[in-house]
Amino acid sequence: MIHNSTINQQINHRSIRKFKDQTLSAEQLNTLYTVFQHTATSMFMQNATMLHITDEGKRAKIRELCGQKYVGAEGDLFIFIVDLYRNQQIRRQLGKDDGRVHTTDIFFQGMDDTLLAWQNVANAVESMDLGYVPLGTINDHPLKMLEVLDLPKLTFPALGMQVGIPDQEPQLKPRLPLAFTTFENEYPRDFKVADLKEYDQVVTTYYDLRDANRRIDSFTKQITGDKLNNKRIDRDELPELLHKQELCLDWK
Repeated sequence: MIHNSTINQQINHRSIRKFKDQTLSAEQLNTLYTVFQHTATSMFMQNATMLHITDEGKRAKIRELCGQKYVGAEGDLFIFIVDLYRNQQIRRQLGKDDGRVHTTDIFFQGMDDTLLAWQNVANAVESMDLGYVPLGTINDHPLKMLEVLDLPKLTFPALGMQVGIPDQEPQLKPRLPLAFTTFENEYPRDFKVADLKEYDQVVTTYYDLRDANRRIDSFTKQITGDKLNNKRIDRDELPELLHKQELCLDWK
């Protein structure tokens, strides 16, 4: 396997949930903005926007909705937005109709742009010896989050990121072995959960070492546990949010 500083950094990524009480410098912010700007984009539509949340009141509301004490606390909070509003306005102000901006196809292209930009920024963050944690929880209560962010139609908050100077050194979380996740040419249909026995033990040991007072069981028990049980949660409002934002209107 090839090793260099970039690959080693990616392989050894750890989510940071405790940061020093210090915000990013203007130079660091501008660097992240520029990395965001130069991310690959589908059809050169540039359907992504990056929000830096500095208002303390808004950060507190986001933290409450996410239910995680580190969100909007120390460090810097960013929200990555699928943004079709900008291109809609370009079309309208130049005498065109909305065209395909309300379609699921264009929304997914915008989602691709946004997630590529998120990962590009994440790599830049760690290259500067900073840390980050992904914030999928910004969509735990999507309709309420939309109100807090006060976004225009044709936008959608895809993913958040808390960034800062790390104030912890968490263990490296063990991932599924490559034999279960990477294949050549064809997707195998012979998956057997029994083959995950060894990995289950590795995961159990990881959690036991991380917090012996809060036992979290194996990977397969997590998958068969509450996370995927059939219950109604606020995230089920996401289709309603998309339609409220006039996105994916061809999908009912």
